[in-house]
Amino acid sequence: MNIQEYQAKELFRAHGIPVPQGEVARTPEQARDIARRIGKPVVVKSQVLVGGRGKAGGIKLAQNPDEAFEKASAILGMEIKGLTVREVLVTEAEDIAKEVYLAVILDRRRKRPLLMTSAEGGIEIEEVAKKSPDKIKTLAIDPDYGLQAWQARQVMLQVAPDARSGLAMARIAVQLYEVFSQEDCSLAEINPLIVTPDGRVVALDAKVGLDDNADFRHKDAYDRFRPAETEGEKLAREMGLSYVKLEGDIGCVVNGAGLAMATMDLVKHFGGQPSNFLDIGGSSNPAKVTAAMKIILSDPHVKAILFNIFGGITRCDDVARGIVTALGEMDVKVPVVIRLTGTNEQEAREILSGAGLTATTSMDEGVQAVVARAQEAGAR
Repeated sequence: MNIQEYQAKELFRAHGIPVPQGEVARTPEQARDIARRIGKPVVVKSQVLVGGRGKAGGIKLAQNPDEAFEKASAILGMEIKGLTVREVLVTEAEDIAKEVYLAVILDRRRKRPLLMTSAEGGIEIEEVAKKSPDKIKTLAIDPDYGLQAWQARQVMLQVAPDARSGLAMARIAVQLYEVFSQEDCSLAEINPLIVTPDGRVVALDAKVGLDDNADFRHKDAYDRFRPAETEGEKLAREMGLSYVKLEGDIGCVVNGAGLAMATMDLVKHFGGQPSNFLDIGGSSNPAKVTAAMKIILSDPHVKAILFNIFGGITRCDDVARGIVTALGEMDVKVPVVIRLTGTNEQEAREILSGAGLTATTSMDEGVQAVVARAQEAGAR
């Protein structure tokens, strides 16, 4: 789970990492009040989980409380890469003498955390890696010992402008590793980590991804940081389904992430638009299928539904029972197309037949059929 900048900075503060003073505002009036309390120029920063906020106009400098009101008015409600800005972080502005990139990530190839830093702070690290890979310094961290102070000093002195700021950066690197390890993160990033003209080292931005597999160890934090969910998203989380809402009108219920992505590609290939990514996984639990139907039907834009099931661990007969149960419990007013093949396929066909339903074994036929049904519904 990725969390907002202000939430990441809350974790940073708890581990001693210096961050600018700031508070979250959800109205322009709140932004003005926060700027007044800070009592100096502020930066009004949109809080959405995408990069490129500054380029999109989602980060603005305000010299006084009235300007903070104006900047917040302009940012709140705007869309950045399809996401609506509903809150802003109003934080004190800092003068910058030097910017550095600093992060701890999970290196899956080495199977251990990786400290990554670059003197090219404030720039997307992907661009630095592409154009100047020699400017990125890395250190693989032994999880049994953690990041040692001497290791952090050895790395950070290579990117710091002077020894004094290098030592301060090294301390922050150790603290950042504590955030990564103790909070069970998949990513903990500061970009930029700045040196001010008077020599202070401050985390100007913060990006943190929390590993969902460890949510049982951090229930309070997860409940506090979890973004607002639709009813469909909440049900998907509770049922253990992988669900991402998209902008199309064809609901897709699939078992397996690879097959789900292939299904969405095929829907687009035949002229349709998927309304979601929804993977019911390898479970043979009819209740999950019923939940999947409820999730998809919670989207009013859906004009047709496709079940695309390849039965391996997943049993086709259990999926069929879930489909029949869902259709019996809900008032389904959109066409449902079923493609299934694999384990207990014959039993599944008998269950569907008893409910007046049929299924194809061809993925192409199933996708073409659901695209045609959605287009017919859209033409009415």
